[in-house]
Amino acid sequence: MAKKSIADVNVAGKTVLMRVDFNVPLDDNCNVTDDRRVRMAVPSIKSVIDRGGKLILCSHLGQPKDGEDQSKFSLKPAAATLSALLGKPVIFATDTVDADATAKVAALKDGEVLLLENLRFNKGEKKGDAAFAAKLAGFADIYCNDAFGTCHRTDASMVAVPEAMAGKPHVVGFLVQKEIQYLSDAIANPQRAFIAILGGAKVSDKINVIRNLLGICDKVLIGGAMAYTFALAKGGKIGKSRVELDKVDLAKELIQLGGSKLVLPVDTHCGDAFSSDCNKLVVKAGEIPDNFDGFDIGPATAAQYAKELKSAKTVVWNGPMGVFEMPPFDHGTRTVAEAIANSSATSIIGGGDSAAAIQQMGFADKVSHVSTGGGASLSMLEGEKFAAVELLDEA
Repeated sequence: MAKKSIADVNVAGKTVLMRVDFNVPLDDNCNVTDDRRVRMAVPSIKSVIDRGGKLILCSHLGQPKDGEDQSKFSLKPAAATLSALLGKPVIFATDTVDADATAKVAALKDGEVLLLENLRFNKGEKKGDAAFAAKLAGFADIYCNDAFGTCHRTDASMVAVPEAMAGKPHVVGFLVQKEIQYLSDAIANPQRAFIAILGGAKVSDKINVIRNLLGICDKVLIGGAMAYTFALAKGGKIGKSRVELDKVDLAKELIQLGGSKLVLPVDTHCGDAFSSDCNKLVVKAGEIPDNFDGFDIGPATAAQYAKELKSAKTVVWNGPMGVFEMPPFDHGTRTVAEAIANSSATSIIGGGDSAAAIQQMGFADKVSHVSTGGGASLSMLEGEKFAAVELLDEA
C-alpha cells in the first residue's frame, strides 16, 4: 500500500495544502495542554518550508455545534504552539475559505506557513461538500494527507478536496506514511509468531478487529472489561463487572471461532468499590463475588501473557488490560507494556488508551510504533480500506 510521500515531490515555489490532525486538548484559557499531535506533524511541515514551498495547513478541532462558544474550538492556540516548535511565525487565517483565508493564501511567500481556522466551522467539511472542497482545492498545487487520526473519515478535506485536485500530486506526509507502514504493511506480511493483545471496555468496539486478527494472528490475548462478557458467555460469575449482555451470544461465537487462538484470562483482580483503597480479591476467571467488580486481569494471567509475548516477532496491542489509571489495578497493563517493551518484536500500539498507557508508564520509546489515531488504527486493524488513503498517488 506504499504511497508517494511529500519528500517525493518538488515543492519549491509551489503551494502545498496539508491536512493535519491538530485536534489538540485545550484548557479553560484555550492553551494547548498536550502538543504531541502538533509535534508529530513538524517533520512533514519542515520538509515543505525548508525546500522553499508555501504551506497551507488545515485541520479540525473538536465538534463545534451551533450556538456554542466557538472560541474554545479555534485553532489559533495551535498556531502559537506550532510557531514555538518551528521557531518562526505561523500566519493564522480567521476563516477557512472566505475573505481572510483567500487574502492570506494570495500573499503567502515561499517558506511561509499559514494555518486556516477550524474546518468544522464550515458545515461543508462534515458533509463532504463539493463546493467547499473546490474552494480549498483551488488554493494549492499539491495535496498532502498527514492526518492519520481522520483517515477513516470521508470529510471534505480528506476525500472531496483531493478528488477536486485531479491531475495534481496527492501525497502522504511522514506521519501517515509511518502509520500505513506499520498498521497495514507489517500486518499484511507479519513475522511470526504474530500476537495481538486486545483490551478495553466493549466487545462491540472490537468485534471486527477480533474477527480479522483471528484470521491472521497466531494468538489473540483478551483483557480489559470485555473479558467479563466472554466470562459470562462461558457461564461464569462476573459480580458487578461491566458487561454487554446483548453481546454474550456474539462472545460465544467468537470463542468457538477462535478455538485455541483466542486466549482468555485465567484470573481476575477485583474490588468492592471503584477506588484504590477498596477491599480487593484475586479470583479465578468467572468466579467474581456478587458485590465485586473486575478491574484488571489477575497476576497469573499477566504472567501468562508476558510469557506468550516472549516468543512473538510481531505484536499489536489495542486497549488496556484494566483500570490502568488507578493502582494497583494498573498491574496487568503495566506487565503487558513491559513485556512488549522488552521484546525484540515489531511492536505496534494502537492509539487511544493503550497509547496513553504506554506513554504514562514510560515505555513509548521502547516500542516500534505508537499510533496517533484511535478510531483510525482500529479501522485499519479491521482490515478496512480508507477512501482518503486509496485516492493518494502510488509510490
